[in-house]
Amino acid sequence: MIFFRQLYLNQKFYVIIVIVILFFIIGNFFSFFFIAGKILTLIFCALFVTDILLLFRKKELVTAMRFTPERLSNSDINEVVIYIKNKHTHVLHITIIDEVPDQFQLRDFKINTQLKPGEEKQFKYSLRPLSRGEYGFGRINIYISGFVRFISRRCIFEEPKIVPVYPSFLQMRKYELLAISNRLSEAGIKKIRSIGRNIEFEHIRKYNTDDDFRSINWKATARKGELMVNQYQEEKSQQVYNIIDIGRVMKMPFGGLSLLDYSINAALVLANISIHKQDKSGLITFSNKLHTFLPAEKRNNQMMKIQDVLYKINTQFEESDYELLYVNLKKYISQRSLVILYSNFESILSMQRQIKYLQMIAKNHLLVVVFFINTEIQKMLLKKVENLEEIYINTIAEKQFSEKKQMIRILQKSGIQAVLTEPENLTVATLNKYLEIKAKGLT
Repeated sequence: MIFFRQLYLNQKFYVIIVIVILFFIIGNFFSFFFIAGKILTLIFCALFVTDILLLFRKKELVTAMRFTPERLSNSDINEVVIYIKNKHTHVLHITIIDEVPDQFQLRDFKINTQLKPGEEKQFKYSLRPLSRGEYGFGRINIYISGFVRFISRRCIFEEPKIVPVYPSFLQMRKYELLAISNRLSEAGIKKIRSIGRNIEFEHIRKYNTDDDFRSINWKATARKGELMVNQYQEEKSQQVYNIIDIGRVMKMPFGGLSLLDYSINAALVLANISIHKQDKSGLITFSNKLHTFLPAEKRNNQMMKIQDVLYKINTQFEESDYELLYVNLKKYISQRSLVILYSNFESILSMQRQIKYLQMIAKNHLLVVVFFINTEIQKMLLKKVENLEEIYINTIAEKQFSEKKQMIRILQKSGIQAVLTEPENLTVATLNKYLEIKAKGLT
């Protein structure tokens, strides 16, 4: 029974069968084809038996393993590696079909290769998840053919495995490394000159390409024989809260990723950078109720707590209650803090319903409201108008885009900092605003 479960007939087998049958049919009229059909049948049977003996006389022909990360990073390219080794004494033709998680919808995923006796190979492929949660990898199916390739033997490796997809920790590490090496400008982060009483001398270090030449310490440079700069530190231990609206407006997708997931990725990066700068980072999620309140801390395990919370949250498609948010902020946060609110307002009317609560929050904290440009509307504005219907659509798109800019002015007049950004640029825009606030000592 195991033999028949592992045996698969290839397309070449059926082609030869058809040819043999045609020879015998034609042989009814021409004896030469009948004789040729007999010879072809004998050759085919011999090769078929040889193929079976080659593939089934040994219990183990190959070994295969899949190496996946312990967790995948959402919206990033994650690498999966398949290792395979030929344990046979003959050349083997291999087809690898890996059972990737259903979420990726890869219906025709296969790898074709050839392995010499004793040869080892590694095959890498990339997956880019677009939502958090659990992703189930299945088995590795290896179809092995010999030199004749009439049949294949199916071998199965690896047990099903569940791999969680977390908020973009690869993006978090990338910005952390850039911050440590003072190279954030490579990711589009603006270098802002620090002003105010919140800056004090820390130490002298080697010059980096991103450093302000005005901070060069010429005496230390003369002593060391290389460029040295004064390092200044900003005020530390400020409280920074990322507040994420998980109401229905955050479910809107752009580029395959929802606004909620864009916000989660940006919040994770900002939390890590703020802790790196010796600030305390906290997290709040809300919709029609307060879902999460993680007090601001800068302990070693704070980032792990934040990642675990962000991994689990999802929108419930409820209307967000800003009055409830204000009440809870007043109840739980007594110290003036930097509060970064990720939400979305599609019209001035929707924002005006919440503006009084935003103003009340801004009295107690430095509030930054982050909301989004509708990139689909931007595309409509760039499209050439050719008929009356397109003129109508273009006019509506222009009105909505203009309203977004007007919202910025309304928020700024109310003493509220605001960031209007395209979803894919959210992380850079939010980091720029945070570093600007730190440099100016606004909190």
